[in-house]
Amino acid sequence: MLLVPWTVALASAAAMALAFPKTNLVVLAPVGAIGLFWAWFGATPKRAFWIGLAAGTVFFTITYSWFGETAGALIAPFGFFLTLGPAVGDAFFGFALVGALVAFAAQRSARPVAPLAGAAVFAFGEWFRSEGLGELGVPFGSLGYTQVGSPFAPLAAYVGTYGVTFVLCVLAAYAAYAIRLRTLRGSLGTAAIAYGAVLALTALGWALWPARAAETAKFRVAAIQGNIKQATKWSPEAFARALDRYQTLTVRAAASRPRLIVWPETVITAALNRSPWLTAQFSKLAKSTRAELVVGTLAIIDGKDYNVLYFFRPDGSLDSIYRKRRLVPFAEHVPFARFVGWIPWAKQASNFGTGDASGIAEANGMRFAPIICWESAFSGLVVDDVRDGADALIVATDDAWFGTTAGPYQHAQIAQLRAIETGRWVVRAAATGISGIIAPSGRYTLRSQLDEETIIEGEIGAPQPTVYDALGPEPVALGLGALYLVAVAWGAGRRRSV
Repeated sequence: MLLVPWTVALASAAAMALAFPKTNLVVLAPVGAIGLFWAWFGATPKRAFWIGLAAGTVFFTITYSWFGETAGALIAPFGFFLTLGPAVGDAFFGFALVGALVAFAAQRSARPVAPLAGAAVFAFGEWFRSEGLGELGVPFGSLGYTQVGSPFAPLAAYVGTYGVTFVLCVLAAYAAYAIRLRTLRGSLGTAAIAYGAVLALTALGWALWPARAAETAKFRVAAIQGNIKQATKWSPEAFARALDRYQTLTVRAAASRPRLIVWPETVITAALNRSPWLTAQFSKLAKSTRAELVVGTLAIIDGKDYNVLYFFRPDGSLDSIYRKRRLVPFAEHVPFARFVGWIPWAKQASNFGTGDASGIAEANGMRFAPIICWESAFSGLVVDDVRDGADALIVATDDAWFGTTAGPYQHAQIAQLRAIETGRWVVRAAATGISGIIAPSGRYTLRSQLDEETIIEGEIGAPQPTVYDALGPEPVALGLGALYLVAVAWGAGRRRSV
């Protein structure tokens, strides 16, 4: 019988991972969580820790399986660490420690609030491992992302993705606790109350959702997807091909008179500020298209390489240069390089400089927040951009690193939640896909396929401010942490074994 909780937890973790793209079995997010909470509720904190570590390693290894695509070959035979390292780290913070705290709450809290405490600490753990760890955070694998097309999606406009995770976990935790209590002849009444509350709040959230009353989109934009493969992108031949292809596609897009044209991340593999002829060429291109042209490229500033977006005004002048603020650990920079520089694969990482400003740019009367790739997964960074005055979001990314794995799909899904959270339209340009235009409802109004050369052309509209704009992730996370502490304190001195 001792193996039963372990088996249930591992199977549940695998099921939860299948809720994410590409499988998209969305219902398995809360269903899988039921098994996980059931295992934790019946364990001591110490045993729940180890169950969580094992289950979390399974969950994140499946969810992060695409991390090593392409890049893994560069550091062979250490490539498997690109998946296993983050998986074990997030399993420790997001499942092992959380499991111990869930089991502790089950022992110490009053029965009606023990599942509430468990749900709160799980969602808090998601925030902590994603954004609370700073530059070491891995902001993927949040259960809330799987619900972008479910009735729970509008809740992100009020409490963000972590709040959606909390709601899912409330349903799962109370179901798991009811199963445990039933074996002890307990009542299912608290579970019914919890489910009723979730249903009522979800209905209210949908009824008051600002995105339901979005104005007609009138601002025409275009995203260029040139489909240059990662394997050849950095070769001289590919540079010439990319330059010709993106300029040709941009001229073609200009026929529909977009007011903004966005190229993906680093499609021009040269330091633009060291190439006056290239700068002049793009200036001429922007002027001929009469659109704000956003070019993903590189820059060398004060001897440091930067991943940047250049903004050229419709008159051809240089508007601004945005430097990427959130770099991918162990890919674009090495955290704590002084201490880990001896590791062989650490020497393969790039050493980009870090930007320190939001770079909000105005284009034809609308203010855009530039976001490069990895940055779109950080809710707090995007909310800060909105607070700085962004009317819409530009996401320029190079997901070609991950081929046709689940990676590009998961990343594209994350952008949908950023749209819901902020009530902003999103223009997403990806090197090989998925490019598209996302409405404040989180729905792609236009969307490309992977591995195609294409132009995404359409309209975006005015922002629909949300409650989450004012809150951001930190207050939500603090609220979840406080809820856990209050629930445990309520039942202080009461030890209940379930």
